[in-house]
Amino acid sequence: MIEPSGIDSLVQPASGLRGEDASAAFPFGLAVEGVHEIAEARYGDAGAAAGFALSALAQSRPGVWLWVRERTITLDQGRITGLGAAAFGLDPSRFLFVEAASSLEALLATEEGLRSGAIAAVITEVRDVDFTASRRLILASEQTGTPSVLLLPHRREGATAAHARWRIAPAPSAPNLFDRRAPGKPRWRATLERSRLAPGQAGRAFDLEFDDETLCLRLVSGLADRPAAPRPARPGHILPFRKAG
Repeated sequence: MIEPSGIDSLVQPASGLRGEDASAAFPFGLAVEGVHEIAEARYGDAGAAAGFALSALAQSRPGVWLWVRERTITLDQGRITGLGAAAFGLDPSRFLFVEAASSLEALLATEEGLRSGAIAAVITEVRDVDFTASRRLILASEQTGTPSVLLLPHRREGATAAHARWRIAPAPSAPNLFDRRAPGKPRWRATLERSRLAPGQAGRAFDLEFDDETLCLRLVSGLADRPAAPRPARPGHILPFRKAG
């Protein structure tokens, strides 16, 4: 959910998944219906992508959230914690975590969770998913009405059957009203690369903030309501860490 603030042209009544002409309220079915991809903007943005997914879960239906993660990703990036989930107003006891040995096992567990009808939403961290696999997830999601969110690395490109693909980068947090040295509300630069529910919005970038009082996403001043700039070519090496600010 996003708070209305002069963006009536973006916020429309939600509808079912009926193809290219369907419309849905921002963020266009994320964690509510269908299969959505959330990819890093660049290497190291996985935490921002996971946070963006958590911020959308508050709008999902009641029930258990199944979080599937490929084991190599756990070794590289660690795990979502209860405190991390609680920071987004989510009850940690609602999460069921599954660790898979490979991408294939992670996708099979995701499909089984979607087809069970006993899960509120399935979030999957996986290294890659091909078009056929994404199509299978679409069919499983539509069978039970269970939403699926795929968290993918920065290398994610190409065709997909998913209803949307987001490209997420972290943004400087909001100022902290009580301690100027402490971080404030989390913010993201979210680019909607593809969308079957809102094709007219594809290519737009949004500056978003999570409001911990209303537990919803909202636009921050300076909304980038325009086509996103072309992504730079990926370097052949990993850039060194730089001090923020």
